[in-house]
Amino acid sequence: MSINEAQDEIIDEFEGLSDWMDRYAYIIDLGNTLPEFPESQKTPQNLIEGCQSRVWIDAKLSDDGHIDFQADSDALIVKGIVALLMRVLNHRTPDEILGADLYFIDKIGLKEHLSPTRSNGLVAMVKQIHDYARAFKMLEK
Repeated sequence: MSINEAQDEIIDEFEGLSDWMDRYAYIIDLGNTLPEFPESQKTPQNLIEGCQSRVWIDAKLSDDGHIDFQADSDALIVKGIVALLMRVLNHRTPDEILGADLYFIDKIGLKEHLSPTRSNGLVAMVKQIHDYARAFKMLEK
C-alpha cells in the first residue's frame, strides 16, 4: 500500500466518525495498536523535543532500504497520533518519506482539533521522522 493509499484509508475511517468524541476515542484505540516500545529505548536521544507529552521515536534502516520506526508516548491521544504517523510512514524508503504530502492530517480535521502545544508536538514528530529519513538517505550515498 502506498503512502497516499494509507492516508486515504485513514480519511475514509474518520469520515465514518462524525463526532469528535468518537474520533478521539478511535485515536486512543489506535494508540493501543502500537507495538510495545522497549523501556531501554526511552532515552533522551529518542525523545522528541517540542512535545507537551513525552514522545519517543526510534528508527533503523532495514537491509532492503526501508526505515522501520518504533514509537511511543505517555499520553493516550498523542500515542494515537503517533500510531497514525507510523501507519502512513513506517517501512518506507527515505525518498518516500521526504516526498510525502501528509494531507490526511488536515483532511481528518486533526490539526484544527489539537491544542496549540499538541499541534506543535505533531510538527516536531514529523520533523524528527524527516530528520531520520534525511540521515539514512545520506548513509546510502
